[in-house]
Amino acid sequence: MPNTFGKLFTVATWGESHGPAVGVVVDGCPPMLPIAAEEIQAELDRRRPGQSDLVTSRKEEDRVEILSGVFEGRTTGAPISLLVRNADARPGAYDEMREKFRPSHADYAYQAKFGIRDHRGGGRSSARETVGRVAAGAIARKVLALAAGVEIRAFVQSIHTIRMPDTNRFPTLAEVEANPVRCPDQATAAAMADLIRQVRSDGDSVGGVIGCRIRGVPAGLGEPVFDRLEADLAKAMLSLPATKGFEVGSGFSGTTIRGSEHNDVFRAPGGVIRTETNRSGGVQGGISNGEEIAFRVAFKPTATIMKSQPTVDIRGGETDLAGRGRHDPCVLPRAVPIVEAMAALVLVDHWMRQAAQNRTFKF
Repeated sequence: MPNTFGKLFTVATWGESHGPAVGVVVDGCPPMLPIAAEEIQAELDRRRPGQSDLVTSRKEEDRVEILSGVFEGRTTGAPISLLVRNADARPGAYDEMREKFRPSHADYAYQAKFGIRDHRGGGRSSARETVGRVAAGAIARKVLALAAGVEIRAFVQSIHTIRMPDTNRFPTLAEVEANPVRCPDQATAAAMADLIRQVRSDGDSVGGVIGCRIRGVPAGLGEPVFDRLEADLAKAMLSLPATKGFEVGSGFSGTTIRGSEHNDVFRAPGGVIRTETNRSGGVQGGISNGEEIAFRVAFKPTATIMKSQPTVDIRGGETDLAGRGRHDPCVLPRAVPIVEAMAALVLVDHWMRQAAQNRTFKF
């Protein structure tokens, strides 16, 4: 189903940007997992709007309600239903968009596919839908952390033409959360923040790249053909609003060097097989090799801008449209926890598939 993700650990998100609520149903979570609403809330707080002057001013507390699947602080094995009510919806700001299509937004594509669309903030095409992903991702992260101490860290690597210095260091959560941009290099973050403020005052928007590093993943996760680990990560990331590119390890830059330069040489210090370099990004042949998983996700500039732009209406007539309502001039700061959530959902699903393959049957 188009609103469901995963094979063993599945999530189905629901709700619209300016409807009464948004949420998610998580199925397949193992029983007895200790989880509290506060743990889920901590991740939702990182995603919520109104955090700073760099993001949308929409005021939502995004308080999560656990409706099922958790009893006395532990999961029961039943579906977990999570709900977040919309408190600051202003659908009237989108009245003009009932008949006009925003350039580069999903408005026209939704109309063409379904013959009907929720024009209030874009309905399901709005990033408001990702509330459910982040809530589900918090549960997946808890499974991974308890299983093997897996750590997932996403961060803003570049915005427009401003890019942080290249480093192979795994950033700390404190470094990422030290500024509203969520770039671990503080000097670069300050320049990015100034740019976002300028772009916002111009009624425009900018995009950029989020990097993600994951450590603690054992060798062996992923499938060799259609469900390759990097393929599922790519699908997860490109399912997010405003994404336009994905690369793992050396990515496109790896095309500029020879195999003798690109290959990750194996060593076995103390009998543990490792690679000297990590241009593969922790995945070889579609399967994790035990090194850090490293990938990057490209986000385009926000489609809804305050500048007037030429467009057409639902009858094909030429017209103009300027954005109304409250929108992020740059989606990247709030997308960091969303990228982490989707990475967690991919990994926990593959973790469970590997366990089912190797531990269920005894020969």
